[in-house]
Amino acid sequence: MSAHGRKIARNAGVVAGATLVSRVLGFVRDLIVAFALGAGLLADAFFVAFRIPNLLRRLFGEGSLTMAFIPVYARVREEQGEEAAQAMARSAMIWLAVILTGITLLAELAAGPLTMAIAPGFTRNPEQFAVTVDLVRICFPYVIFICSVALCMGMLNAQGHFLAPALAPSVLNVALIGAALTGYWAGWNVAYAMAFGVLVGGVFQFALQLPFLRRTGFSWRGAWSWSDPGVRRMGLLMLPTVFGAAVYQLNILLGTLLASYLPVGSVSYLYYADRLVQFPLGVFGIAVSTAALPSLSALAAKRDMDGFGGALRSAMGLTLFIALPAAAGLLALAVPLISLLFERGAFSAQAVIATAQALAAYSVGLPFIALARPLVAGFYALEDTRTPVRIAVACLVVNIGLGAWLMTFWAHVGLAVAVSASSLANFALLFWKLRARLGHSPLELGGVARSLALSCLIGAGAWFSASWSGWWLALIPVWVIVYFAGAVLLRMTEARMLLDMVRSRIARKKGRA
Repeated sequence: MSAHGRKIARNAGVVAGATLVSRVLGFVRDLIVAFALGAGLLADAFFVAFRIPNLLRRLFGEGSLTMAFIPVYARVREEQGEEAAQAMARSAMIWLAVILTGITLLAELAAGPLTMAIAPGFTRNPEQFAVTVDLVRICFPYVIFICSVALCMGMLNAQGHFLAPALAPSVLNVALIGAALTGYWAGWNVAYAMAFGVLVGGVFQFALQLPFLRRTGFSWRGAWSWSDPGVRRMGLLMLPTVFGAAVYQLNILLGTLLASYLPVGSVSYLYYADRLVQFPLGVFGIAVSTAALPSLSALAAKRDMDGFGGALRSAMGLTLFIALPAAAGLLALAVPLISLLFERGAFSAQAVIATAQALAAYSVGLPFIALARPLVAGFYALEDTRTPVRIAVACLVVNIGLGAWLMTFWAHVGLAVAVSASSLANFALLFWKLRARLGHSPLELGGVARSLALSCLIGAGAWFSASWSGWWLALIPVWVIVYFAGAVLLRMTEARMLLDMVRSRIARKKGRA
């Protein structure tokens, strides 16, 4: 594996670790919010109010803003130097602050119509509608801070720092946990306490980035311009990414719409299955693409296409090395896993089977969803944000059309199969387009074959153990060891690289001691 590949793997490990902490804290947050806020009028009002800035974060923040910023920032640094890159970053932040402040002021004035557009049913209950409008006004300024965090994330990632941006979601979770418990124990209105917790969390998320930015030598004081060409280029690149994020949200919305025509419980089966698939994707899939984008952008800015291809192959190989066994494990252990996590109270044995069927169908597509992420990062690094969006639109049509047809035969499982099929189509089209552009394959077929063989081996073992009461759970670490040991014996690059990373960390800790 190249030096760039090792760098991507090291940074992906940092992002994955921080994301895992965030996911665990998110689970704790959900438990505490359920305890302190419950599931009544105030809970519904808070979740709707928080959904509005959260939607804008997904459309304009982390994905779109960061992915459009990093390639331009890397090119300016390469061609014009550090001072010009810092001036471009300051200019982008000024524009961002002005635009978001204007949007926030409009939202504060139009909080009533905005709430009516998002939750029209709340108008039937004047008290609930009024509370939601209040909470929208409290929560909405969060957009300013989280989008600013996204810009800081781009700057830090481009400088090779990944920890602080990756820890930002954990800061929000801690703020919400603290707000919920404080409101509950103090006898305050918990929904209002949590709304202020969102705002406080946003402030601390942004504040966390500042000392790390200073360590890189960046200062908010200095030259900037309303007409910075880098900011204009970033804005042009960002438009397709925002549209792509909107397509993703539309995919979720239309999938839920189709599921609403199926028997009661279908939406829930798909929701719980998707939550489990999103865990390895969120921890590992996003981590690799996040770590890959700065390296790919820097290589593209230098016109080093050989290095670019090598770094992309490393990112793809590492993604597949993790995604294939994760998919095999979820597929083999779908029933006992769903039963362990959810089979209690109103969640019946029949619901376990139905959810496990959806999980199995989703799991088949997990490697393709994961592999698409570094491919998209490759396009963004080349400052081509339109091709991934066009492909996403085509795959949206495939997903909805195939889902509408398959649900007539397989109900909710048909919708999950359609998601996996459209994910395969998305990966295949991205792969084909980027291969044509690079002139060679961004995926090493030998590594694919070895990862697939080992994943089938541990998947078969896990499936065989699924009926062994609690033993299936105890054996999961065994399957992980078997997979990794097999990869080492087969001299897979990813296994050797991960082993070297562990050894170097142990050596550094011993050195400090």
